[in-house]
Amino acid sequence: MSNNDALEADTSGSNGTAIDVRGLSHTFKNHRALAGVSFQVNRQELHGFVGPNGAGKTTTLKLICTLLRPQSGRVRVFQHDVVREVNQIRKRIGFMPDHFSMYRQMTVFEYLDFFGAAYGFRLSERNRIIKDVLELTDMDGRKDDLISGLSRGMQQRVSLARVLVNDPDLLLLDEPASGLDPRARIELMEILRELRRMGKTIFISSHILSELAELCDSVTIIDRGRVKYSGAMKELLSRTDEHPVYKLTLGVESETAADKLRAVHGVTDVEATEVPTEFLISYDWTETDTNALLAALLELGMPIVGFSEDRKHLNQAFMDLTERGVR
Repeated sequence: MSNNDALEADTSGSNGTAIDVRGLSHTFKNHRALAGVSFQVNRQELHGFVGPNGAGKTTTLKLICTLLRPQSGRVRVFQHDVVREVNQIRKRIGFMPDHFSMYRQMTVFEYLDFFGAAYGFRLSERNRIIKDVLELTDMDGRKDDLISGLSRGMQQRVSLARVLVNDPDLLLLDEPASGLDPRARIELMEILRELRRMGKTIFISSHILSELAELCDSVTIIDRGRVKYSGAMKELLSRTDEHPVYKLTLGVESETAADKLRAVHGVTDVEATEVPTEFLISYDWTETDTNALLAALLELGMPIVGFSEDRKHLNQAFMDLTERGVR
């Protein structure tokens, strides 16, 4: 590595960029998987990478984690080039593919211990690390179970624990919630939030925008190998024709509830549903944030028993940015 490269690598903490992709193109035979893809991911950010099946998500992930070499363009991870500085990058990342191979006749502990040894950790270090990652993924009570006997959700947790063995700064997760039941999805998302609070940068690929809306700080939407949007999640949602909509459920009926709700700052519309105690509240994200909305609703003194986001506007945002057609 030249002196200039070394200087640039040393400044990775100052510019706050974890992933920097510029003009990335890649072709497999006659199929162009990526065509001039560019985006950035900031350090300690949870970034969603969203697109239809076949949009180029997995190809991009493999290029970022050094499993493929870029044919055109540039990829840097913490200011290290993915072609010239592979070892520096691999020390700082953890990659969890969509389809992963597991040694199913091993116990959870044996599986993690195998990878800890592969990373060069001594026995005492491995025991400490495995204890920590099992606690973090809430798998400490299953350490002696055979992997073959675990559910899909539990196996996903083991795979995530394996990714955490080398304490990476950047997690690259390809469809981590694929095939999980609703409870397992929610629990996985909570683990990812905790990892972000610990200072990890998380890059998570998915084909479902609504799944990531509440989780991610920012998002890149890709379709047919081209970036359609990259930036803050909040900004994406505020650009749609529809304001975010929330479903509010009260404990009792109230004839004055709709008028009170319309008077709340940031509320643009209130619609009663067929259920007398339910209301759909349209809300302007540019005025204030969702926490302020909920706080204002609580101040009204009405008995709130349910408050959740209606996801139709998220689906519309995704459809507006991507093209029709079978991939």
